[in-house]
Amino acid sequence: MLFHPAQLGLAHLDKATLEADKKACKKIGPCGVGKKALYLNSFYIDRRYYLPYGSISRVFKRVAMSQGGFSGKGMFASMAYLVVEYDGGKQKQCNFKDERDVDALLEVLAKEQPNIPRLSAAGEAEIARQKAEKAARRLPQLSKEAEQSVGQLKRASDYLARKPELAKELSAAERRKRAQLQSKPVYKYVALIISLFGVVSAAYGIQSIINHTGNYGIYFALFGFAAIFLFSSYNMMPTAHNNHNAIMKRADRAEAAMAEYIKAYPGGNFPVPDIYAHPVVLKQMTDALQEGRAVTLPEALEAVKNRLKEVNADVQVEQEEYDEIIQIKAMFLNHDYQ
Repeated sequence: MLFHPAQLGLAHLDKATLEADKKACKKIGPCGVGKKALYLNSFYIDRRYYLPYGSISRVFKRVAMSQGGFSGKGMFASMAYLVVEYDGGKQKQCNFKDERDVDALLEVLAKEQPNIPRLSAAGEAEIARQKAEKAARRLPQLSKEAEQSVGQLKRASDYLARKPELAKELSAAERRKRAQLQSKPVYKYVALIISLFGVVSAAYGIQSIINHTGNYGIYFALFGFAAIFLFSSYNMMPTAHNNHNAIMKRADRAEAAMAEYIKAYPGGNFPVPDIYAHPVVLKQMTDALQEGRAVTLPEALEAVKNRLKEVNADVQVEQEEYDEIIQIKAMFLNHDYQ
């Protein structure tokens, strides 16, 4: 191992254990999940620190919304963080480029260390409050038709659960497609200019080192600027997988794969169109039925569409609903809620 991660908390691992654990850890975004420890990033370096699980009291996601989030004009502007509490209340906050990486890390952590809470203390209290409110909204008894509709949604959800990767890819591809459709061409030129600044800063830093001009402070600043410029423009720059045609084809493939899977549904009558075949859609339809906002499946799907249309920059939503909406809204936007 070229660089050993630095010890962040009071607990530590011996050199051999740390080296083996870091090498085998599952890398997700700038962090990593090992068998012995969690590996966290600094501003510049991925997996720069390590925290043995015995020191960790909580690990949870924090999302900072920018102004205009949840607008109907594009994807939601947000910054996602992984927050780790350790050693009696200390916190380490790690920034992620993609919120889905935070969710993926927490999912892996749940399997590796199920005893570590994955919500903040305030988050746990809020979830309890939301569950109580949600239970209060449910009808004490459903009509026979509504019960049949709920049963159909349960069977459909179980069917999707057999191949969860199809729904995950459909959601991810539709979100990327939505972002591409809403991005302006000028953004690519801005990204190119920013990238050039990064290349120039890096080149000047290398030249300064070779010629022994300046000092370590200048080197640090130059390479720091290079990293900031290059990282900030990375997602906007066209690449083999990040260009208009590739993004559109990815969405088409995801839709086709789901449509092919839905064809084999027992009875051949899946409760929603294949373009909306996602567990979250089925869950929200079930909520609409249980809360009396719908009785039939078409009414339940219409209730979901209406709620998604309502959520815009002026609407404040709970974290649970936010997590659900970002998974499915792009599907409906891309297909004009048909």
